Amino acid sequence: MAEARVERRLAAILAADIVGYSRMMGEDETGTLAALKMQRSELIEPAIAKHGGRVVKLMGDGILAQFSSVVEAALCATEIQREMARRDRAASAGNQMQLRIGIHLGDIIVDGEDIYGDGVNIAARLEGIAEPGGICISRQAFDQIEGKLPLAWRPLGPQTLKNIPKPVDIYVAELAGVNARADSSALKVEYCRAPDGVRLAYAAAGGGPPLVKTANWMNHVQYDWESRTFRHLFLGLARDFTLLRYDARGSGMSDWDVDEISLDAWVTDLETVVNAAGLDRFPLFAMSQGCAISVAFAVRHPERVSHLILYGGFARGAYVRAKNELELQKAKALASLIRTGWGDDSPAYRQLFSSLFMPGATHEQLEKFAERQRVTTTPECAYRYFETTRSLDVTELLPNVRAPTLVMHVRGDLIQPFDGGRELASGIPGARFVALQGQNHIPLPQDPATERILDEIKLFLKA
Repeated sequence: MAEARVERRLAAILAADIVGYSRMMGEDETGTLAALKMQRSELIEPAIAKHGGRVVKLMGDGILAQFSSVVEAALCATEIQREMARRDRAASAGNQMQLRIGIHLGDIIVDGEDIYGDGVNIAARLEGIAEPGGICISRQAFDQIEGKLPLAWRPLGPQTLKNIPKPVDIYVAELAGVNARADSSALKVEYCRAPDGVRLAYAAAGGGPPLVKTANWMNHVQYDWESRTFRHLFLGLARDFTLLRYDARGSGMSDWDVDEISLDAWVTDLETVVNAAGLDRFPLFAMSQGCAISVAFAVRHPERVSHLILYGGFARGAYVRAKNELELQKAKALASLIRTGWGDDSPAYRQLFSSLFMPGATHEQLEKFAERQRVTTTPECAYRYFETTRSLDVTELLPNVRAPTLVMHVRGDLIQPFDGGRELASGIPGARFVALQGQNHIPLPQDPATERILDEIKLFLKA
């Protein structure tokens, strides 16, 4: 008996879905569904038809489309994202809806009106790592559209995608105007002075209720806002909250030449900034060693902290939690390397250090993070800060935290061990612990955990 012939063809596949759809449905099921249907009927489906594509299937908040031309698929995606951004700017806070889009040129299997195969799977995975409001395409798609569209593309390099056997070269569209709602909140950097005279830089952006991010090592309010390593995270938060960030003493746009670097000084700096910003009661969001500072602040000022959100943190620094002399010496070796190699013109050291923070980063992301080290502080101050954080111990304060607390930690974190996050959560009464997949200490745009972090924060603060 002859086998049935399988129909194959080369096609451009576009996959798209709504960012944070589950959260939006949980908050307003009827309104979200109505908004989704309107976006599909008024914008998405007409744009696909206009550019010669066809809708293959609708999947909840997702859509799969097929095009005979990659150029038309990219034009369609760009048109949709720019119009979605325009509509978001006109919408009220909390009612914005954003898409992520992935495009791949590949072989597909046709079965009636449906399509299957790696061409479809890769497009879906590309959509999954696209930034909110962004477009990710594969090298195969990029080769066909390069130079044919008035659009810049940023390479992310080879990326390992879930259930795709070989790494895929990825490019990201630079879409002027997308995410303009958060950008339009011009970042105005302001300054205040701590009791000991240290000048502290702070800035707020976004709209909605306040959310204060506690400073941590190597912050720079301006550079981080523009950085592709951190921008997606801060923009994601600024869409729902007025995000207040500041630079720690000794780094960024705050004074670098400081006499005291200590837990008490950092807590006092946080007090100074929120007072200058006119905030009385607010949620605190902290990353890494900023978590210990936030715990100390929350215990000192329980009446001011409504919620506590701790990501990638610890209660005991590396020197305190070292189980033996070997672990302690390894920790001290890294500190010595910071002191001697931070200002070196060779990027080898900085890239080595960056790879510990972001082992899953692209080459470009590692280079940018290495550059960030250079612009945020001096070698001596970096060493002093690092030494102080590694000697922190707030375990005795944990039982005294009264604010509702959310603790999140990446399982494969190479900088702050996963057990440190568990210890932090277990010591705080009623704390909720969320384990995240991945290795990156810093949540990158391509990390599946990044959207989970944003969703968990929004759900936690709105509960």
